[in-house]
Amino acid sequence: MPDAILTLTRGEQPEIDLEIKRSHFLAQAARTTDEADARAFIATVRRRYPDARHHCSAFVVNGAPGALPIERSSDDGEPSGTAGTPMLEVLRGSGLSAVTVVTTRYFGGILLGTGGLVHAYTQATSQALAAAARARLATRYLWEVVAPVAHAGRLEAELRAQPDTPQLAGLGVTDTQWGSTNAVVTVTTAASDPTALNTLLASLTQGKLTAQPAGSRVVEIPV
Repeated sequence: MPDAILTLTRGEQPEIDLEIKRSHFLAQAARTTDEADARAFIATVRRRYPDARHHCSAFVVNGAPGALPIERSSDDGEPSGTAGTPMLEVLRGSGLSAVTVVTTRYFGGILLGTGGLVHAYTQATSQALAAAARARLATRYLWEVVAPVAHAGRLEAELRAQPDTPQLAGLGVTDTQWGSTNAVVTVTTAASDPTALNTLLASLTQGKLTAQPAGSRVVEIPV
């Protein structure tokens, strides 16, 4: 996964109600990891509003590893190109990934025309995305530092107290495992190169300790 993907936070997002000439456009976005997740969210909205005439949708989700994202849209009975495509264009322009937007329309009895529908679905999608809470998915590299039990607590505290700098972006302590003689402090960094971390450890421990690689993980950072 590339670093710093912009998406939405997990969980329920606000739903907006856009009224245009008595038609109501109910739009909501959701974090969806893959195509199955996206279609499950669309199905959930359909069940929530079973009497609505249209449930138009657009999503941009993760594809196979190394492949381009999957993009889909649906007019769901609206004239071709008046709903799903405008919604997808807004989603693309937002820079968001792993996101699905569904706009449910309750017809108000007044025809909006092609241009009116494009405007309505564009606005509904824009408002739903603007109302949603965002997050960045960032890769954090894990490092293990083995320290004597007598010094591990102080080392952990000093690492936690370090300011965020470009050289040590993403520095944090995720866990400390205590043994009888040694403790293993698990540290995160945004960089895959441990040089800056090892320089810091050398200054904190008089050159006695270094970091060993322990994999990586993806973390969610609120925007």
